[in-house]
Amino acid sequence: MVTGEKPWFKLWPADVPKNIDYPAVPLQGILQETAKEFPEKVAIIYGNSEITYLQLDLLSNQFANTLTKLGFKKADRVALFLPNIPQFEIAYFGVLKVGGVVTAISPLYREREVEYQLHDSGAQTIVVLDSLYSIVEKVREKTQVKQVIITGLNEYGSENSPILAIPNALNFKQLLKISSKTPPKVKFKPLEDLAVLQYTGGTTGKAKGAMLTHTNLLSNALAFATYIKGVKGQETFLTALPLFHIYGMTTSMTVPISLAAKMVLIHKFVPSTVLESIQNRKVTVFCGVPTMYSALLANPELRKCDLTSIRVCISGASYLSAQIQKKFMQITGGFLAEGYGLTEASPVTHCTPVDKSMKTVKVGSIGFPLPDTEARIVDLKTGEKTLEVGETGELEVKGPQVMQGYWQNAEETALVLREGWLLTGDIAHMDQNGYFYITDRKKDLIKTKDYSVYPRELEDILYEHPAVKQCAVVGKPDRIACEVPKAFIVLKEGATVSAEEIIAFVNDKVASYKAIREVEFRKELPLNAASKVLKRILKE
Repeated sequence: MVTGEKPWFKLWPADVPKNIDYPAVPLQGILQETAKEFPEKVAIIYGNSEITYLQLDLLSNQFANTLTKLGFKKADRVALFLPNIPQFEIAYFGVLKVGGVVTAISPLYREREVEYQLHDSGAQTIVVLDSLYSIVEKVREKTQVKQVIITGLNEYGSENSPILAIPNALNFKQLLKISSKTPPKVKFKPLEDLAVLQYTGGTTGKAKGAMLTHTNLLSNALAFATYIKGVKGQETFLTALPLFHIYGMTTSMTVPISLAAKMVLIHKFVPSTVLESIQNRKVTVFCGVPTMYSALLANPELRKCDLTSIRVCISGASYLSAQIQKKFMQITGGFLAEGYGLTEASPVTHCTPVDKSMKTVKVGSIGFPLPDTEARIVDLKTGEKTLEVGETGELEVKGPQVMQGYWQNAEETALVLREGWLLTGDIAHMDQNGYFYITDRKKDLIKTKDYSVYPRELEDILYEHPAVKQCAVVGKPDRIACEVPKAFIVLKEGATVSAEEIIAFVNDKVASYKAIREVEFRKELPLNAASKVLKRILKE
């Protein structure tokens, strides 16, 4: 592929612009604009409770003014240690409005992980769910945290249950009640000012904080909203992806807000509850991960539910099998395609164009780059040579969504950012029509003797076996070959198969050097917050 060529443009949807004029406003501008245009429209549906856009805007103003009272200064970091509840969105935009930087922490994290992120980010304020407070209490003295604000799971829900009384902590709802609803006056430089310090999942090592500006996040939200052909004021999003993860934060929060859409907030993914929510709330857009779609298809309640309101679904974070993709589209009649992104790119860089005829769907492809996004394939060794169509190398991207760098880590930044181009660490290729395909993670590549083995190729074959529910292939150290492929497998409920049968099933289809040498069956595989398999843990 020659630098500057955009072969995907010849297949680009006519109703999707190749370039977008992004407003020079901070990220919270999308909420303020929507609240002004659609004040009474429902923004959040949480259980049986509803919050309008005007209410969400005013509540976030109150949180911003609360922070000011607590001595907050522009560019200070605020940690959000919360699941998918309205308080996440209220606090998120409140932090932005006062010129702060959000750093979201996974509720799945343990003490060591929470301590690391708080210490590394330098957050002095944390908003935490009352049931998670014990973790904060144990690590607080080892961090810079001065203010702890607690809230409850149903504080903005229909149950309105009381939160735990905790000394040395402030109450979220009580603080808002005594704070002004007037928006704070803060001057912004959207291109430069950080909005979010988003830590990478740490699937391959210690987590790093990606510095994402207001423009990074705003441009990505508007580009994705345009790409999925979102209709302003008419969409209903299922917000089931975790908002503390960048995939959910953008595609299931800022994107629907930019479209004045309803967000059906799901704090815990329970397939039967999700199916009921899609049917009752007439969900039109659902961004998820393969494990979510697989769980919905396996649920016995599926056949009883009407899911035909779904217009478009996007799958990301990990590989989407052809079987899941085809079956889900058959049942819903909606569009399901694979997208691609990474924390360092806010996160979306690629997606399959949305088309009712499904003609744009290429199974196994992540589609085309988003508007204003450049992509190319470079050689694996140096990352400096641009490869031709069909050749396999490392995917490199460039666009307004690419981060400034890693927080206080110039050395790691220099390894992935080169003259505006972001080296993704993913091995990929592009076909003659401009469709991109991810082959594997560069760090997951298995080196056996003088050959390179791509785990995803073997995983694709494993997923063809009727007994396999979930799998992962990693390199196992070998004295002679350096590494050999080993498969970790979770079987479908009620299925039985031997390791020998699995090995024979795969190895009959691949060259001898790619042969799986060992199979280990497990009840579950270790996953991160985005439901991506933690291969590092399997290797260890």
